[in-house]
Amino acid sequence: MPTFFSSRKWTRFALLLILVVLGIGLAIVEQRNATTPGPVPSDDAGEPDYYLEGVTMTRFDAQGIPHQTLTSPRLVHTPKDDIIRAASPVANIRDADGRQWDITGDKGRLGAQRDLLTLTGNAQLVQPEQGWRLNTDVLHYQASEAHAWSDSDAVLRQHEQRVRGNRFDAWLDTDRARLTGDVQGHHPQIAEDDT
Repeated sequence: MPTFFSSRKWTRFALLLILVVLGIGLAIVEQRNATTPGPVPSDDAGEPDYYLEGVTMTRFDAQGIPHQTLTSPRLVHTPKDDIIRAASPVANIRDADGRQWDITGDKGRLGAQRDLLTLTGNAQLVQPEQGWRLNTDVLHYQASEAHAWSDSDAVLRQHEQRVRGNRFDAWLDTDRARLTGDVQGHHPQIAEDDT
């Protein structure tokens, strides 16, 4: 009696069937791992007209050189007030001398003209090359003036030194900074060598 499938054909058919089943299984797993957008955010300013997830915005100077970036896991724009709100924003800025400044916070708001960035909650301004960091609750940065300021308590640190005040101002392009209002500082003494 002739056999419909020889053992060689049966093996090939079984391997093909296994590959098809594996392919279907991988497709199902991949579909489950795909990220789906979160719920549509709501705000007092009304319903957003768009929101972006996992985004980096870049601003260019007049010469076409990127000098500011804003990275956030989620940006939301509301047309009623023309404000962009950012979750866990990280801003990187290059000053006139090409030094990098890093600005972070729990939340951020980019104003209607995209010139004023306000960060709230654990706001920091860091200049890594010079080793100093400002910590405050609310930090504003106006791009057109390269001016960063805080009207709330601020602590400025550079290495082991720290100074606290009620208001902070810095003009990044001109290397000027000012801390005012109940200023208190801690400057550890440098141990002298006994030679």
